[in-house]
Amino acid sequence: MQSVKNIIFDLGGIFLNINYQLTEQAFKELGIPDFTSMFSQHHSNELFELLETGKLSPDDFYEIFRKESGTNLSNQQIKKAWNALLLDFPPERIQWLEKIKEQYHIYLFSNTNQIHYDQFMEDFSAAYPDKDFNSYFIKAYYSQTLGLRKPYVASYQKIIQEQNLVAAETLFIDDTIKNIEGAKQAGLQTIHLVHPQTVIDLTI
Repeated sequence: MQSVKNIIFDLGGIFLNINYQLTEQAFKELGIPDFTSMFSQHHSNELFELLETGKLSPDDFYEIFRKESGTNLSNQQIKKAWNALLLDFPPERIQWLEKIKEQYHIYLFSNTNQIHYDQFMEDFSAAYPDKDFNSYFIKAYYSQTLGLRKPYVASYQKIIQEQNLVAAETLFIDDTIKNIEGAKQAGLQTIHLVHPQTVIDLTI
């Protein structure tokens, strides 16, 4: 591995525990048995891609979701089921993050959406009331504000160009292989973090 000066981290499965099955089960209980055909860790249909790139507002998303799923669910029901996958920020990972930021220029790049963002930021503030999650990074990039999402090569290139990074000196860490492959195409060094391994197991 070439010398690393910069690290770009994913969020879900890296610092934030997530469980896609919880959202799948929540929607199943609301009468949507095939939610994974719409969204999963490895697949997003057009509706979710539009939400994750900020091209749909939450209210527009709820409305279209009702039409596509053939349901009359309330915004709150959809929101609760959609957020069910969001779990906790383990303290040992946040402590590790505090140390690693002293050694490297660190960034965050997450495929997410405004609904999830509002929830996990609220959850982080409740767990760590004296800390601001985004302040750990030189810049935290979220797909709904960047307007681009992984694994598209253009999304990594946008961050590289904006931050004046040398791709070969930049390490990208993610738990989804498709995103790792996109980062490699952009010239980044990569680590595919596979459960049950966590960031605290890494030697960088």
